[in-house]
Amino acid sequence: MNLIYFLLRSSWTMVAIAIITGFLSGGSSAGLIALISSAASKSNTAPLTTIAWGFVGLVTVALITGVMSQIMLIRLSQNAVLQLRMQLSRQILASELSHLEQLGNPRLLATLTEDVQAVANAVYVIPFLCIDISMALGCLLYITWLSWLVFIMVVVLMLVAIGSCKWLLDRGEKLLALAREDQDALFNNFSTITAGIKELKLHYQRRQFFLSNRLEATASRFRNHNVQGLTLFATTTSWGKLIFFFAIGFVLFILPHLFAIDAQTLSGYILTFTYLMLPMDNISNNLPLISKASVALQKIESLGLSLASRAEVATAPPHALTNWHSLQLINVAHTYYTDKEDSSFILGPINLTLYPQELVFIVGGNGSGKSSLAKLITGLYIPENGEIILDETLITENNREWYRQHFSVVFSDFYLFEELLGLENNNLDIQAQKYLQKLQLDHKVKIENGQLSTTALSQGQRKRLALLTAYLENRQIYLFDEWAADQDPLFKDIFYTQLLPELKSQGKTILVISHDDHYFHLADRIIKLDYGKIEFDKLPAT
Repeated sequence: MNLIYFLLRSSWTMVAIAIITGFLSGGSSAGLIALISSAASKSNTAPLTTIAWGFVGLVTVALITGVMSQIMLIRLSQNAVLQLRMQLSRQILASELSHLEQLGNPRLLATLTEDVQAVANAVYVIPFLCIDISMALGCLLYITWLSWLVFIMVVVLMLVAIGSCKWLLDRGEKLLALAREDQDALFNNFSTITAGIKELKLHYQRRQFFLSNRLEATASRFRNHNVQGLTLFATTTSWGKLIFFFAIGFVLFILPHLFAIDAQTLSGYILTFTYLMLPMDNISNNLPLISKASVALQKIESLGLSLASRAEVATAPPHALTNWHSLQLINVAHTYYTDKEDSSFILGPINLTLYPQELVFIVGGNGSGKSSLAKLITGLYIPENGEIILDETLITENNREWYRQHFSVVFSDFYLFEELLGLENNNLDIQAQKYLQKLQLDHKVKIENGQLSTTALSQGQRKRLALLTAYLENRQIYLFDEWAADQDPLFKDIFYTQLLPELKSQGKTILVISHDDHYFHLADRIIKLDYGKIEFDKLPAT
């Protein structure tokens, strides 16, 4: 039912048309069974030509309506999956950064990949399921027309089958739900492999402990829950087939002893039940896909509700200020929750004022809150207390998107895009080439139509490419989080003594998070953080 609601939300009119045409196709197929049974019984007095034309008509209707139903539902289902992917992506990008960090990348990736794919797989078989269900209903109508007593027997069998199968399916679905929870943990372990490959290769005992006690344990739980759940589904399929064979045996061996039934009618029953085997087999074989999709939709909806609860206002921002006078943080505080239970880090209260054309160094020990302060200043973290004021404008949820457009940032955990996205400039390639020369990358990278020829570079060179993007953004405030940490001594010196002063001379404000104390004398101000609070804010020592 979750899948039906999912499709109905996309377009209920197309679903209705597809279901109607599907029922017509199934009814026509059932009509073919009745016609074949009647023609084979020799009791039919209609001319052979009439029966032949009836056969051709039913085949044509079954073919056309079946194709129409499948095409419409395939288009509808694929559009619905596309909308689901885009909706999830938009919700993730619209949610608060701190909330996304709490959710964690493994859960987001598992939902975007595995859950959406599970829904896509199930949605793909829905058109064929509709045809199979309509064929089964058409056959039941034919059985009812032959004998209402047989129909009652079939209904009783169906109630027994549905009740017993539902009991098995409910337990199987619970096990698949547990397997889906295991999958989040499994994705987390896969992230550990890719992110920590060097550390794992260097330490044998750590690698073996991780493989045995973390990865294998989680993968085994995932396998066991899947095996148990899918075993119940396989049992359901076999049980359903057994009930059908019982129905055929009942009609063949017991029914003739209960009341008089001629051979032609009996053959009609047998033919109909045999014909029913294929659609019912298809339905039962696709039950695991449907159940997995149901679990996946619940996970998607759960994540969607979670993201929606922390969604930011999404509006196209007006142009950023080209001239500004001050940026104030007044009693700003933010709580950062760690992985440990009941453990948190409080940044603030922060009182800070920044001015145009300043070069400010933000310093402090590891864990003092420098990166969190950077996210607060740039509007990525939303203050729990206090105010941020740009000139005389109070920053709220309604203008935070506009506020962020004033910053170009290269974080320590930056992401490097393979093309210069969102930069509209007729001379973009020419400007980029000039900056490549300045950053000593013109012999490594070429840019054509905004596309980088390669990003397979050293970490220091990749950071220079990220700096290139920041240059091209040409915004009023620049923030560099440990940018020089991966540079060689020569280029580190160029960064501090040439690139930063050049930006400042262009009227930019530059915030630099750094541990390079022998360059502190270049700053206009030094802000030192200690345990989430500003220890001092003063001119550098001369």
